[in-house]
Amino acid sequence: MSTSFDDALTFLFAQAHAQFGNTVKGYWFYWFYESEHCPGCGRLVDKLRYKGKDTLSLNAFIYRRRGILIGYLLCAQCARAIMRAAQQQPGRQTERHAVIEDTLSRAYEAHMNSLDG
Repeated sequence: MSTSFDDALTFLFAQAHAQFGNTVKGYWFYWFYESEHCPGCGRLVDKLRYKGKDTLSLNAFIYRRRGILIGYLLCAQCARAIMRAAQQQPGRQTERHAVIEDTLSRAYEAHMNSLDG
C-alpha cells in the first residue's frame, strides 16, 4: 500500500477514534486487500478530475458489527454520482452507499473468514 494511502487512512482512523472512542477498533483498506474494482459498480478504479487535478476518491465508513473503519476507492463514475447527490441533498445516503457498504461488509467478513483457515 502506498504511504499516502496509509497516512490518509491512519488520519481517518484517528478522527473516527477521537469521535467514537473504542467503538472503532481498527481499519482495513479494501482496495489493498481484495480488489482494484469499485465496490459501487464493479468497474476498475480510475482517477477523476477534481478542481483541475487528477485524483482518486478515497472514502471510508465504520463497519459497526466489527468496529472497523473500512477504507475504499471508488471509480470516477461512482465518485461523481455521489458528489452530485451530496450537492443536491447534503448529508443523505444514496442507494449507491447501501450497495457499497453491503459489498464492503461482505468482503471484510470473507477476508476475516479466510484468516481463520
